[in-house]
Amino acid sequence: MAAATVDPRDTEVVFPAGGDPQLGNLETPVNASAFSKWYISNLPAYRPGLTTFRRGLEIGMAHGYFIYGPFALLGPLRNAPNASLAGLLEAIGLVVILTAALSLYANSNPKKPYANVTVANQPQDFNNKEGWNNFASAFLIGGIGGACTAYFLATNLGFIKGLFG
Repeated sequence: MAAATVDPRDTEVVFPAGGDPQLGNLETPVNASAFSKWYISNLPAYRPGLTTFRRGLEIGMAHGYFIYGPFALLGPLRNAPNASLAGLLEAIGLVVILTAALSLYANSNPKKPYANVTVANQPQDFNNKEGWNNFASAFLIGGIGGACTAYFLATNLGFIKGLFG
């Protein structure tokens, strides 16, 4: 019995998106898998049914919350008595800088997002200047709120542990 020959083209796992190589996008096991599509589609930027303000608020809260820690624990004032307050102010400063960058992008007449393999139905909120400006203002509010929440939790950790322990 002769062994069947395997065509090397049958073992490929990367294909042009939609079978059209002219699109300039590839379907790979990472970006075209069901898990990747589910995960990316449930992030606030792509979750269906959210307003632009809500998208910016959620993303801003997450960024403000996780930016606080590195500044408070690893920043230049980490050994100072008020390192937590310095971390809060540095995190708020970075959120303001990021908001300015979002506003600059909003005013640069952003192009319509191209179709990609992972997210089939991209929100239309990011097609115009108003959508990006709403997103940026909500990002600022959420970012400052997230940083303040992280500061509050870090400075009152002993009290919070006492409530549950």
